[in-house]
Amino acid sequence: MILQALKQYYDRKAEEGSEVPLNGFEWKDLPFLIVIDRRGNFINLEDTRETHGKSLKAKRFLLPRSVARSGKRSYEKTNFLWDHIGYVLGEPRDNSQKDKELAAKQHESWLAGLRQLKGKVGDGAYIEAILKFYERNGVSSVKSTSEFVECQKIPGCNITFRLKSETVPIPSSTTAREYIMRQMSMDGNGSNEDVVTCLVTGEEGPIARIHGSTPITKDSRVLISFQKGQGYDSYGKQQGANAPIIRSTEFAYTTALNMLLKSGNQRMLVGDSHTVFWASKESNLEHNLASFFQEPERLDPDSGASVVRELFDSVKSGAYIKESEDPNFYVLGLSPNAARIAVRFWEPGKVSVFSQRIKQYFDDFAIIGGPKDPEYYSLQSILKYISPRDDKDRLPPSVAGDLMRSILGGTAYPSMLLQLALNRIRADTDYRVKRVRAATIKAYLNRYYEFNPDRRFEEIKMALDKDQQSTGYHVGRLFATLERIQEKASPNLNATIRQRYYGAACTSPESVFPTLLRLKNHHLAKIDSKGMVIWFEKTIGEILSNIGSFPNHMDLHEQGMFAIGYYHQRQNFYSGNAAAPEHEMKEETRSD
Repeated sequence: MILQALKQYYDRKAEEGSEVPLNGFEWKDLPFLIVIDRRGNFINLEDTRETHGKSLKAKRFLLPRSVARSGKRSYEKTNFLWDHIGYVLGEPRDNSQKDKELAAKQHESWLAGLRQLKGKVGDGAYIEAILKFYERNGVSSVKSTSEFVECQKIPGCNITFRLKSETVPIPSSTTAREYIMRQMSMDGNGSNEDVVTCLVTGEEGPIARIHGSTPITKDSRVLISFQKGQGYDSYGKQQGANAPIIRSTEFAYTTALNMLLKSGNQRMLVGDSHTVFWASKESNLEHNLASFFQEPERLDPDSGASVVRELFDSVKSGAYIKESEDPNFYVLGLSPNAARIAVRFWEPGKVSVFSQRIKQYFDDFAIIGGPKDPEYYSLQSILKYISPRDDKDRLPPSVAGDLMRSILGGTAYPSMLLQLALNRIRADTDYRVKRVRAATIKAYLNRYYEFNPDRRFEEIKMALDKDQQSTGYHVGRLFATLERIQEKASPNLNATIRQRYYGAACTSPESVFPTLLRLKNHHLAKIDSKGMVIWFEKTIGEILSNIGSFPNHMDLHEQGMFAIGYYHQRQNFYSGNAAAPEHEMKEETRSD
């Protein structure tokens, strides 16, 4: 299914007239070109780079596809008429003996490959010119130029040849293109004998024994591979013959995946997962999906909220669905794993379904807050504020990917989400329940009980809910009220009961609340306003009527309800509650 969807995406982009490479080719940056004449005489080293902002950007060319190289003898494989300077010029990466020996082997393979191509590419003029360049010690001429010093500064600098009389590099010429197209229709031995039925498309064609690599990180990995002679052979079949995929299909899915990974708006990094997404037909969702989960731009912090509002409107109006069509939509999460790429998650569905799930995600995390709080929290913000020391790199690698998968799959949020949020509240020196953590706990619990129904659980609302059935919720409300009484009694306190008692109050209420209720009487005696004292007494009475007896111990879910109840009650004190005394209502709304 993954390969089929990627193949369809390649075909779709080709039909739309996008800059999609032909079968057997890829777009590649070539910072420098060795310009020669037809006799192999060196003319100059051409710098193709142009200034873009404060940096130089190399010109892109459509080149024959690079070969997959791995193993101890990888130096024996060369690209068709282009490669990096280790192959083309025998130039090592540094001056170590190991790199010098490797560059010498690469250059030897490059020259051997050129000799094998002699008389096979067009009329042979290109190959003859390149071979004469080497015979006339052209390498030394290149290395003596000032441009070569710049070339050496580029790691793995790609380079090739251009005839003085032509405008495009030799591997981009019509002659080279025709040769590659012929090779694509034949097997490695130049015959049509190794023809198979493609596992993906059902078409017949020459088999792809080794699949192309994908630069998922700074290194390249492959999505599909079989280790030869390492116990992975089956019924005498080796490498790609274990799962036959023809060359055209292999090229299409690999090219499509590489295009997505290089895309500016159809990929994002969530934890250690590189997530790409696309639709079977043109859709606004494939261009906006990343905006829903990433941090908004610093120069335009409201951009994220505006995109989310557009999403909410689109779900109602159907703006993501054109002409009554509902295209397929695909989300693929990948991670590097040794020499291969690991599929972390795969979510196929309809555009309308994904739109609804993303909207539900924002609804899940919606909770009351202050005027300065963001309207919506991005996925990156959520991960940051449940991480130890607000550092996402300290999270277990699987958390981000699992959370993304649950959002897009419409399933229960990962259980670690609740544990991390509670731990993060306890880790703060003042036990402050921040809005984003309260939102995370609310989202987790509501989604959990949606998939694990319990008649004792009542859905958590955005704001204070006096009718909530959870004991933990009302214990949290009581704790917030007792703290507010202390604040009113002693406005200049540097610390409240939260710093000393929060941890015990949310885990074993029975052990601390008798003490806190006695302290409450002492604090109430310090408040001058009788109306405020009466209001606090009524609030405490209402809350206690929902508690009954204090629990000896509360599990994680009730601890989560405690945090929500505490947060809701605190927000209610600052929200202009009509039931509060007049001077209580005038205080500025704020968010903890």
